[in-house]
Amino acid sequence: MNQKNVLILGAGMVAPPVVKYFLEKTDYRIVVADQIYSKAEKLAGNSERAKALKLDINEVKKVDGEILRADAVISLLPYTFHPVVAEYCIKQGKHLITASYVSDSMRKLDERAKAAGIILLNEIGLDPGIDHMEAMRIIHKIKDEGGQIDSFISFCGGLPAPEANTNPLGYKFSWSPVGVLLAGKSQAKYLKNGRKVKIAPEILFKNPVKINIEGIGELDGYPNRNSLPYIDIYGIQSARTMLRGTLRYKGWCAFIQAAVEIGLLGEESKNWKGFSYESMMRELIQAGENINIKIALSDFLHLDIDADVIKTFEWLGLFQKKHLPLESGSALDMLTKNLQEKLQYKKGERDMIILQHLFQAKYPDGRSKKVKSSLINFGIPDGDTSMARTVGLPLAIGTRLVLEEKIKETGIQIPVIPQIYRPVLKELNTLGIGFKETIKQ
Repeated sequence: MNQKNVLILGAGMVAPPVVKYFLEKTDYRIVVADQIYSKAEKLAGNSERAKALKLDINEVKKVDGEILRADAVISLLPYTFHPVVAEYCIKQGKHLITASYVSDSMRKLDERAKAAGIILLNEIGLDPGIDHMEAMRIIHKIKDEGGQIDSFISFCGGLPAPEANTNPLGYKFSWSPVGVLLAGKSQAKYLKNGRKVKIAPEILFKNPVKINIEGIGELDGYPNRNSLPYIDIYGIQSARTMLRGTLRYKGWCAFIQAAVEIGLLGEESKNWKGFSYESMMRELIQAGENINIKIALSDFLHLDIDADVIKTFEWLGLFQKKHLPLESGSALDMLTKNLQEKLQYKKGERDMIILQHLFQAKYPDGRSKKVKSSLINFGIPDGDTSMARTVGLPLAIGTRLVLEEKIKETGIQIPVIPQIYRPVLKELNTLGIGFKETIKQ
């Protein structure tokens, strides 16, 4: 059998577990490509089967040549680049694997990918990815028993482990800060007791629900974008409730809601030369120089001056006369820079992934059943984060399934079919990423 070649585009936070998997679990040759050569070089290490490469996705001939030499391509680039990479892969007849949601631009490539005989496997990370796979495992099991899904509620969150929860926001960054913050600007849609519910981005974080996680305690949950398409994706048209949401510790939702209200997530670029954090805040809430900024913000948000969220703004230094980190950019850019500095994991601290599915099923004989499936996974101190492992390992396993020709369908695929989710979940379990299932009749 010919030795397989895998091209990995991007050497960011998710890449280390992917590289380790291929070097430890397969005999594949890999090329790690990144705009910053030192990052790729560090990941490739001294392995004879790994090569580092400086590569910009806009270098058409160079990208074309590298994809031609590969059997499969993993894109760890920002999701907006995936359709660009997919175009290269279709041209060269090479498979593509990503952990990102299928965008409209990617979906349009389905027929061309089928004609090229290749697989564009997306959404095979954590959320989306592991959530799909465990959901479909249980849904298919219930259907095989003759039941149907009446309710599906799922919450997932990447958080600091309890001992690392050491700041007022209850959060530290294990992936793109901008991606985390932009989630605060999306409308949410879901189904509750047969009724479609829409929540405007302006109030998405206003009233989080309380979600109890065994062994962790009470967390805040809020709906995640549009849950409605998953009724068809999961094949659960019988469901009267369908909700996918995000988990956070107490503190995050209140702060993001306040940030939305004052325009701190604004993306309009402005000239901030000479501005401090305090003067930016005054600009955002139109507060004059003659009023204390802390009092002004409290009045603007209709909160007591001693409210936790006001203390959070103060802890972040947003009332200080310290110069902004950039002379121009958006308010979101300024907040991102601030949070990147403040919300870092310290040496030896662990992150944590929590994923909880709740199902209610009904059967023709009148029986009902509640199923709870929970994943709680911790990062390795001074090693790979749980976020990196739960995103990267499904990607790597999915790539191996593609190259071993275990997935028969071509074109756009997500891991909702047994030939994908069964082997991936089985192997993840051997790697310490497994679910605990409880059933109540």
